[in-house]
Amino acid sequence: MKTLDMSAMELREINETLQSAAGSNEAFEVTNTRGAHAIAVGLDAPIHVTVKGSTGYYCAGMNKQATIHVKGSVGPGAAENMMSGTVIVDGDASQYAGATGHGGLLVVKGNASSRCGISMKGIDIVVHGNIGHMSAFMAQKGNLVVLGDAGDALGDSLYEARLFVRGSVKSLGADCVEKEMRPEHLKILADLLEKAGADAKPEEFRRYGSARKLYNFNIDHAGDY
Repeated sequence: MKTLDMSAMELREINETLQSAAGSNEAFEVTNTRGAHAIAVGLDAPIHVTVKGSTGYYCAGMNKQATIHVKGSVGPGAAENMMSGTVIVDGDASQYAGATGHGGLLVVKGNASSRCGISMKGIDIVVHGNIGHMSAFMAQKGNLVVLGDAGDALGDSLYEARLFVRGSVKSLGADCVEKEMRPEHLKILADLLEKAGADAKPEEFRRYGSARKLYNFNIDHAGDY
């Protein structure tokens, strides 16, 4: 494992080193993070990166293929616009974790703040703790799994994303409703819980999705927009 020390290297040099890596057997360790922003962004190779410490904005943003393990907490926008690969956060995640993500798996072992999974487009997100308000706002595709509780306006204006919550939901957003948990959903959920190392049973969750009333403008629903 190659160590990249942020007390001795500039952020640009560290990211360039990670971005230029190509081998699946390559492993890196980033140390002395000191809350720096944009660590391990834009990676596009099946490499393994361990970030030792908490980070600032946009850690692991635009990730493709790489496995990034943050041994700390992350600031706003972690794994933003992620395409594939895996991002694991041992601590908490600030606002809009996994925003606009197209694919891959984001695991938050702690809590996630507001707007988790906003405008998600295919990413899978598993939060072991709670999530804040307006999570999965305009979520288009993918799965958001929450082992704890969800804040206000969950799934507001969402499209075809699936939301699974084990705890309580403070309120549902516009056009978000509770839906039947069918066998295919239990299977999807079981697979995600296993991948995320989550100690929970699929039968303990409730599923939420779109009522599909806001797809096209309807004067009868004008108050919901």
